[in-house]
Amino acid sequence: MMRRSVLMGTGSALPRRALGNAELAKMVDTSDEWIVERTGIRNRHVAAPDETTSTLGTAAARAAIEAAGIDAKSIDLIVLATATPDQTFPATATIVQNALGCNGGIAFDVAAVCSGFLYALGVADSMLVSGAANRALVIGSETFSRILDWEDRTTCVLFGDGAGAIVLEARDEASDQPRGVLSTKLHADGAHNQLLFVDGGPSTTGTVGKLRMRGREVFRHAVTNLSSVLLEVVEQAGVAIEDIDWLVPHQANARILEATAKKLGMSPAKVIMTVDQHANTSAASVPLALDAAIRDGRIKQGDLVMLEAMGGGFTWGASLLRV
Repeated sequence: MMRRSVLMGTGSALPRRALGNAELAKMVDTSDEWIVERTGIRNRHVAAPDETTSTLGTAAARAAIEAAGIDAKSIDLIVLATATPDQTFPATATIVQNALGCNGGIAFDVAAVCSGFLYALGVADSMLVSGAANRALVIGSETFSRILDWEDRTTCVLFGDGAGAIVLEARDEASDQPRGVLSTKLHADGAHNQLLFVDGGPSTTGTVGKLRMRGREVFRHAVTNLSSVLLEVVEQAGVAIEDIDWLVPHQANARILEATAKKLGMSPAKVIMTVDQHANTSAASVPLALDAAIRDGRIKQGDLVMLEAMGGGFTWGASLLRV
């Protein structure tokens, strides 16, 4: 018998307003053809003033709790990944906790940008397996529209707002094909800060700042780092690439997804892609894609699923689970 973090339910939430490429082209010097050719993105959602990282995270969490068929009060751990918190402090996770009515347990934020959900999943899994908690909400929620420079066409076309969440439960799994998180690998390399960053913060400028990115360099690092960490995870889990039923990658750019799959020799048919609908929602993108693929029936219980992401820092990671 081995204690594992088993997936019980998924959920997601998107802001009310959808912003398509044609409408965006009226705001900045770009075109639908230019965006689609370079990124695969056709649409993104933009939060209204009354929609925040916590409200989106709460809505995604409620959907995941409903899918799991549990009482929110049974959640004793919330790990929320975000680079766009409601406030500098307290943690947005505590706002979500209060909204769900499960106060008293553990609740905190994780800041690892686009890799945030993988980092949050790794932390939650460790705490569940160790016995520190029994049921966890892992949430990725972002309002990246708040930190975009809407006059910079190289970045503002890439990002959107949204949230995704999963419920995990610690269970003793005895079978030879146990459900739950099987292996997770996480990395960071702070030497590349200036390739993808926000030019502000409480301690430096006293402002929120705007996102800045050198896309060509980020692309090159992403393909190399993601294919490398995926191989680390399958080796640790004792499986082969061909054993993986589905790859659920960070939805940054369709070209990165295609290049990573090709480098690993994976069929594009096994790659879950939602970047065309949601753009890059940072920490929310992996759980958003996972929820979409579970709800439309592609990912089924028993499937072997690989999650992966890379973001500013640089941070990157991957996690293998049997759903």
